[in-house]
Amino acid sequence: MTHLRNAAVALVVLLLVVAGGWASWGSAQHVLLSKGREHGTLTVTGCTEERCSGRYVPEDPSVTRRTLTIERSVAAEKGVTIPVVVKPGTDEGVRAGWGGGLHAWLPLGGALLLAAPLVAGGLRMTRAAWSLAGAGGALLVAAFFAL
Repeated sequence: MTHLRNAAVALVVLLLVVAGGWASWGSAQHVLLSKGREHGTLTVTGCTEERCSGRYVPEDPSVTRRTLTIERSVAAEKGVTIPVVVKPGTDEGVRAGWGGGLHAWLPLGGALLLAAPLVAGGLRMTRAAWSLAGAGGALLVAAFFAL
């Protein structure tokens, strides 16, 4: 019976971490694999509850200027200039650089923090749980300071 409980808890932990990684990869792939993608800067002109938009200035002078949107974060205020990578085929940007990379991995950091109590209580692996919690917490704190 103990093996069945451990297997169930391990499956839930795996599901949490994979879901966090999957949710992060949607934005992180554009930051991490940015070679060959369109780069530039976005000057924020306005924000809603979920998105900010603004004037985009590409690094390549042959690309036309246009309006882009970006996911809203605490660092996106009106008038702020943000380095971005444009998602191919869209008018949506992803914050570039260290801040963008860490911001993209926030869902994984949250998943690691959620998985830590399950590992500690369900699997009775306290060292592994502290490691998961430390990695998730470090990711969240680093993203906070990088933005």
